[in-house]
Amino acid sequence: MKQAVIELFDTTLRDGSQGEAVNLSIHDKLLITEKLDEFGIDIIEGGWPGSNPKDEAYFKEVSHLELKQAQICAFGSTARFPDKVARDKNLNMLLAAETPVVSIFGKTWKFHSRYSLNLSDEENEELIYRSVKFLKDHGRRVVFDAEHFFDGYRDDSAFALKMVQAAERGGADVLVLADTNGGSLPSQIRTAFEDVYRTVRTPLGIHAHNDSELAVANTLVAVESGAVHVQGTINGFGERCGNANLCSIIPNLILKMNLKTGKPLQLEQITSLSYFVNEVANLIPNTRAAFVGKSAFTHKGGIHVSSVLKDSRMYEHIEPGRVGNKQHVLVSDLSGQSNIRYKAKELGLHIPTGREFSRQFVQYIKSLEYEGLQFDGAEGSFELLLRKELNIYEPYFSVTYAKVNVLLDDDGKDYAEAVLKVKVGEEIEHTASDGDGPVNALDHALRKALTRFYPEIISIHLVDYKVRVLGQRDGTAAKVRVLVESTDGERSWSTVGVSENIIQASLQALGDSLNYKIMKNHISAKILQS
Repeated sequence: MKQAVIELFDTTLRDGSQGEAVNLSIHDKLLITEKLDEFGIDIIEGGWPGSNPKDEAYFKEVSHLELKQAQICAFGSTARFPDKVARDKNLNMLLAAETPVVSIFGKTWKFHSRYSLNLSDEENEELIYRSVKFLKDHGRRVVFDAEHFFDGYRDDSAFALKMVQAAERGGADVLVLADTNGGSLPSQIRTAFEDVYRTVRTPLGIHAHNDSELAVANTLVAVESGAVHVQGTINGFGERCGNANLCSIIPNLILKMNLKTGKPLQLEQITSLSYFVNEVANLIPNTRAAFVGKSAFTHKGGIHVSSVLKDSRMYEHIEPGRVGNKQHVLVSDLSGQSNIRYKAKELGLHIPTGREFSRQFVQYIKSLEYEGLQFDGAEGSFELLLRKELNIYEPYFSVTYAKVNVLLDDDGKDYAEAVLKVKVGEEIEHTASDGDGPVNALDHALRKALTRFYPEIISIHLVDYKVRVLGQRDGTAAKVRVLVESTDGERSWSTVGVSENIIQASLQALGDSLNYKIMKNHISAKILQS
């Protein structure tokens, strides 16, 4: 079957925004619109005019953007009554949005047509035909979404096909078959698509949901079966389990299926696009996301790392850079000598030739992880440890005394104070500070003690603080692992501490964080001096 150019249709701003915890302001939507256009998306579905004031405002604002290639699309439904199409508020709001493309959905499952709209087969067919024709007569490019098509096809294929043919008769430019409930299997998608492909001449599209974790697979099968129009969202945002994830679909279309898209794509920017949309939506990125996740090309097992160092194709299905990602190697109790050498090279550190240092250091790491430390999420602490073993680093300070007071008054208000003695060289700084809880007080006191010696730590901000209880059967005597993520605005790093005492574990992690920043500043200063 000869394959045409694939048209990419992004519905992050409409269908994606219906996902739980996805809340986008007008400004957010405009920022994402520009980014999608820059990336190379053909059509951007901006929302449903008439459904809410925000979407109406978006269509007014987006018309002022100087987009390079993408077309904006407004979304809506067919008219409510076959004999009132011209007066239908929804259709007229679509026209008022003044977008070159409109997408409307219509019922292609008899169950919905009969029990949701209370229409006969003939009335539903006429409704679809007249709604599409009305928009075409007003000069719009019409994308018809055959809602619940695959459920409808399995229930009554003749009815589903007849509704799609009605949209074709009305002049629809694209017929999109939607797996609205996300319950179809790839084999079912293929069977239905091939039948529709033989029945109509209008280009076909696919709109898949991820309720069975098959949205990407179903989309690719649809393309193999004749679809030339692909709908989805960035990061798979969407209602329930989400929509088909364009961040997975697009690399597969281009790199695996060798297909062309309508506009030139900046494929090497897709990882950046994924993170950008998550950032604007204020959502935490999925580290295990295919192609774009931080873990997508991350290796931990020693055998894997040894092989990747020889040829990354042994454990990587594509070159990470093709999608703007990069290779990572972690150090853990599963590490081998290859992990250590890889990390040393990555950090620009020279380790002794031969295997003895690597072997001993691997065993040292494994013994520390047995005690509860974990370095695959604390690369700042790992670098300090490696440098110390190489005799090129010593901590810049030590805490010789620490006392933390936590008070709770009769009104339920709490108060925390930390008292520290910190030794820097031959000087001892004795300081105290309060805070919102004991760890916050400890952090304030430590910074207060060190700022006179190392003013660069003023720029450090605590981004995240995680505590995990180890050996839960030990109850309150169990060890805890504290993981701290810090940033200075330019780089971020994570450090770790372990102890039966949460204050001690926190102090270890905070101390490593400050030592890491000071060390990096000293290294940068030496480079400038040389």
